[in-house]
Amino acid sequence: MPDIKRLLVCDCAGSMALNPETLGKAAGVEGVTACSFLCTDQVQVATDALSEGGDVTIACRQEADFFENLAEELGASERLQTVDIRDRAGWTDDENAIPKQAALLAEIALPRPQTPSRDVTSEGVCLILGADETALTAAKRLSDVLAVTCIMTEAPDFVRPVNSYDLAIGNISKASGTIGKFEVIVDQYAPMQRTGRGDPGFLAPKDGARSRCDIILDISGQAPLFPAPEKRDGYFHADPNDKLGVERAIFDASQMVGTFEKPLYIRFDPSICAHSRAQQTGCNKCLNICPTGAISPAGDVVFIDENICAGCGACAAVCPSGAASYDDPSVDYLFRRLRILSQTFRDAGGVSPRVLFHDEEHGGEMIRLSARFGRGLPADVIPVDVSNVEGVGHAELIAAMGVGFTEALLLAGPKTDLTAPETEIEIARAILEGGGHNPELVRLLRPEAPDDLEAILYDRPIEPIKVEPILPLGSRRDVTRLASATLSPHVEAPIELPEGAPYGAVVIDKELCTLCLSCISLCPVGALTDHADRPAVNFQESACLQCGICKSTCPESAITLKPQLNLSKQAIIPQMLHEEEPFECIECGKPFGVKSTINKVVEKLEGKHWMYTNSDNSKLIQMCDDCRVRAQYHGDNSPFQAGERPKIRTTDDYLAGKLDDTE
Repeated sequence: MPDIKRLLVCDCAGSMALNPETLGKAAGVEGVTACSFLCTDQVQVATDALSEGGDVTIACRQEADFFENLAEELGASERLQTVDIRDRAGWTDDENAIPKQAALLAEIALPRPQTPSRDVTSEGVCLILGADETALTAAKRLSDVLAVTCIMTEAPDFVRPVNSYDLAIGNISKASGTIGKFEVIVDQYAPMQRTGRGDPGFLAPKDGARSRCDIILDISGQAPLFPAPEKRDGYFHADPNDKLGVERAIFDASQMVGTFEKPLYIRFDPSICAHSRAQQTGCNKCLNICPTGAISPAGDVVFIDENICAGCGACAAVCPSGAASYDDPSVDYLFRRLRILSQTFRDAGGVSPRVLFHDEEHGGEMIRLSARFGRGLPADVIPVDVSNVEGVGHAELIAAMGVGFTEALLLAGPKTDLTAPETEIEIARAILEGGGHNPELVRLLRPEAPDDLEAILYDRPIEPIKVEPILPLGSRRDVTRLASATLSPHVEAPIELPEGAPYGAVVIDKELCTLCLSCISLCPVGALTDHADRPAVNFQESACLQCGICKSTCPESAITLKPQLNLSKQAIIPQMLHEEEPFECIECGKPFGVKSTINKVVEKLEGKHWMYTNSDNSKLIQMCDDCRVRAQYHGDNSPFQAGERPKIRTTDDYLAGKLDDTE
């Protein structure tokens, strides 16, 4: 996106206050044109600006379509940007919203990375599932635009022969896929038999019939075929008794023909996935949280089906390693947005900004309704729209506090799955509370109406945190540690976190640990390491994901996990958890094994087992590999011994034998 060159602002018939000089500075332009009727009486101002060349930003999102059509007529479509500083900032009961307007203008200058995508094609093959006349009516209507097959759960009382769509009886036993790639298995499948005179009948039913289609319209009144049905592209589920819902589903299904661009919401790096190692299961967070079932185990890692993924982002929010990261857009872009919004707000004279994460469908509409008919957002609340609030995790919430926001709020809607947000907010609150701050600075909001949202936001008794804003660079884990350390610089003891948090320590019971080092060999991130010269387990806490692979791997059950966030420098330096003296070979003196373990084995076997009674076998246990082989080879009972080796026959022996024969 090009840099802003010209800025046109409009106070919308004098309904809000503007400060062109401050806004121009935030937008990075010297000349700002202020209007009151830019979309009507003063439209020539916009026309002249678009005609003169250069990039133009118009601070009006309500009339974006009007200005985009104007720009298209003038050949300036690629040079136009629109931004809303009215509903989100201008229309408010607070007196001074200029700092927030400046922040929103500065944000639009930040280039938004393109979201990866792929094409999905639907040829319009539609399967309708129903139980009554509603399905037949839908089939008849959709058959004009789609290739329709209607499957009824039972034979209708009366049906006329139809040529515009196929009709059958059956029950769906299994369904999979997504738009353009659905596959269903039908039991008791009986297609209609077309006859001459009389009522048409149905053929003999059979099980296991397969059907492939692009779209499924399910108005059977039964349970949905898929988890989170509203998030399965191409699948429309409606209650047959809800006439409006059925009409909406029929209309939506009729539009699902052609080639569509599907965003690839999640970027996955299998090299750092901590799901499993050597058949020892570790992290299952993404598998447990995915509402659509798009994630499945695939050996040591997981597989994310990009066709089924609906882009909620919950997997990225809970992923401890960053293997699954949101890419619509990336999290580093969100970090940059937060920093620019907070910094510009303060530079423009604002104090103690608050951030409100929201989606566009529900949260955006609630904000617009509040602005037009209510008090609007407070001047210190900066709205940040995200693709889905389920993808906002503890890292984003703590990062917002770290860049200078004094409160981080998450606005949920009626369709929001709260599983991930509630878990992530619990972690963020624990970090704040452990640092001596009020955990209520991070909150999940679920207002039913704009008035409820206003009541929450305008009532702010909490004392804000004063912090020197950070530069949020690096992974979500890195930014979380940096922000947490900045928020709580004097905290020395580790902060206790709830069970399942992605930070913590590994605790080893030294009485049980035999230093077999199996935990080290399977640690997916190298948080556990050994020592080159002696038996030891070292641990770097900042790298630990708390995936649990070490715990499930330990044959002695000597490992436990302790969720916590250690902000001290000791967390980034490997610390010794357990070490012992190596045992020295009784033959050559080379160190090998663990001294206590070798002694225990000898103690348990010597004189107590027939193989180690009245023999030197116990000494073999106390030898290194090389000496043990030599001792076994040369011993009286060596398993490598054969018969006595015959004497080597030489030439002299041969000649002596010949002489004896002659004599």
